Amino acid sequence: MRRRAVLAGLGGMLACRRAARAQADPALPVVGYLGPESPGPFASRLAAFRDGLAEAGFVEGRDVGIDFRWAEGRYERLPDLARELVARRVAVLAAPGGAPVALAAKAATATIPIVFEMGGDPVALGVVQDLARPRGNLTGVSSLSVEVSGKRLEYLHEAVPGARSFAVAFNPTSPTAPSQLRALHEAAGTLGVQLRVSPVRDEADFAPIFAAAERPGGLVFTSDPYFAGRSRLLADLARRHALPAVTQSRDFPLAGGLLSYGGDFTQSHRLAGHYTGRVLKGERPADLPVQLVTKVELFVNLKAAATLGLSIPTSLLVGADTVIE
Repeated sequence: MRRRAVLAGLGGMLACRRAARAQADPALPVVGYLGPESPGPFASRLAAFRDGLAEAGFVEGRDVGIDFRWAEGRYERLPDLARELVARRVAVLAAPGGAPVALAAKAATATIPIVFEMGGDPVALGVVQDLARPRGNLTGVSSLSVEVSGKRLEYLHEAVPGARSFAVAFNPTSPTAPSQLRALHEAAGTLGVQLRVSPVRDEADFAPIFAAAERPGGLVFTSDPYFAGRSRLLADLARRHALPAVTQSRDFPLAGGLLSYGGDFTQSHRLAGHYTGRVLKGERPADLPVQLVTKVELFVNLKAAATLGLSIPTSLLVGADTVIE
């Protein structure tokens, strides 16, 4: 796993170098890429975005340049970074990586086309007026990661049936946090369990949340790019504290965590790349309906379950998209 992490980081650095070379050619259109994280954690998503661009006929360095701005997990930086890309007069502003990125991009320009990717409802969040007819200069892709937060608790309760209380971690700077917490409390009421909710403002908050969680029980993470980008750290903490946990990202169980349930980020980022290519060809965002990725993935790590002394119910395994043995 360490080797993969190193390769992902190197891939991100090489990508930025390729982009810098591409930008040196003034004949190429430039896509401004606003990212909530850094290149390493976003490497697989970047690869999917580039695949979508290529499907539309745009290969980075040959047909298009990409100018990156990375917030490195600090959402308060997103508005300034978005304005930097707007000042560069990019042809398209790509805003993949959640509602905070899309909202920062929208606030920065009303004229440059914007293609977003998020897990929440773009109408409810005020990103677009209508899914079928977005109007304005924005369109993009939305998955169901935010809407299934309550289901995440249900799956963890199924894996730990004797638990009567669960910890919940959320990002207080996320515009989708209130709706996710409501869904989690509704699910908790149905299941008859108690929730202990804790905000995460930086990485230093993770360890105390894991340490305070009690067994039998577990820890549920709301959908947020900040958590998805730290899947390896969260998996390491889950092992260290012998705690069952569930996140939105498949990267968590792949790194040794117990469960994940969320939208297929590979598909959503590929579609965002494809839409970006279509806009580069001259299509207007207002004419491109917001695409909905309805596939939701359940990953189960049986090795993690054995280490935790858990017997995963057959019903959970049958419904899983991927079982890691």
